[in-house]
Amino acid sequence: MDGTLLLAAGTAALSALGVWESYWHQRRLASIPIRIHVNGTRGKSGVTRLIAAGLRAGGIRTCAKTTGTLPQMIFPDGTEYPVFRPARANVKEQIRVVRAAALQRAEALVIECMALNPCLQSICELKLIRSTHGVITNTRADHLDVMGPTVQDVARALAGTTPVGGKLFTAEQTHLGILTAAANDRGSQLIAVDDEQVAQVTWDELERFSYIEHPDNVALALKVCHDIGVDRTTALRGMWHAQPDPGVMTVAQTEDSDRHTVFVNGFAANDPESTGKIWELVLQRFPQIDRRIAVVNCRADRADRSAQLAKACLEWTPADHYLVTGTATHLFARQATSHGLDRQRITCLENKPLPQLLSTLNRQIGRSALVMGMGNIASPGMELVQHFDRQRNAVGSVIPANQLAIRRAA
Repeated sequence: MDGTLLLAAGTAALSALGVWESYWHQRRLASIPIRIHVNGTRGKSGVTRLIAAGLRAGGIRTCAKTTGTLPQMIFPDGTEYPVFRPARANVKEQIRVVRAAALQRAEALVIECMALNPCLQSICELKLIRSTHGVITNTRADHLDVMGPTVQDVARALAGTTPVGGKLFTAEQTHLGILTAAANDRGSQLIAVDDEQVAQVTWDELERFSYIEHPDNVALALKVCHDIGVDRTTALRGMWHAQPDPGVMTVAQTEDSDRHTVFVNGFAANDPESTGKIWELVLQRFPQIDRRIAVVNCRADRADRSAQLAKACLEWTPADHYLVTGTATHLFARQATSHGLDRQRITCLENKPLPQLLSTLNRQIGRSALVMGMGNIASPGMELVQHFDRQRNAVGSVIPANQLAIRRAA
């Protein structure tokens, strides 16, 4: 047999294998009656966990998979295992997740969308998940290099995971027109969570979480659980006891005889709108702090985020100092100063090790300080989080969410 025939035979064999794999994948999908595909700019991992926990509390055998800070597979008893990746992230791993859920005889699968490319997002929904319930948390100006250039384009990209003939849930309000058009195009019902429904999530209920959870995410997850048949009280009870995603916002404080430091891990909220909301929130919580320090962790391959954050931070309550770490720190400094930020309040620590960052930070803290990490959690960010975790265990304590006493402004 010559090379041409061998190539043709190999191609035919691979094609047959693809058809056979597709057949079994569709059978596995059909064995899971409730399939929930969670997408959005911020809060995907958290909402995935909230919905799964609410369904488990309601007696529904549920598997879940988050992409988040650390990709995790969550089984019906709530146990978690990391998702093995032999190479870089690939949407084909969703096939393995569906297989695992089917082997667990799951009645529901809650799965976080892991695609950024608009075409891949749509393919993940139409070919890999075929959800009965779609969820889009929100649409914000992030990953504009892939989904942009505008936030409207981001909304259109995220709308690619709208189910066919199902239901689409969202807490987004600004770009509802785009999501409505997508739902109509695919014959789905759009169910939007509005301000009134978000306000029904009380602060007493939020304080029952072991971390800081956003009311929009809780309201959205409760709406999905209610539609599937789990009452609000039961779903909330499950959500309170669920393990949070490793990337959730935490607040820790350390204190010794002459220094009090509050550290806020806000790295996961790396779009300007979310970061700004968290910054203002924690400033309200700690008005007695003498110094406010923003640690901005940059990445050379995320230049757009650095530029957006530099421009946006001028609209927030100003920090007393900005420590800019990571790579391509000059991009943040140049953008921020061009928009009016005093260059004397910026210290660039381009690709510097943690000891040098801590030394510079200590000179800025003084008697008491609020230090918030923002931007990206890549190497310097994660090292800083781990440092404060070690310090907390040695001399301080985590501030539980139920002691934060954060209230809505009157």
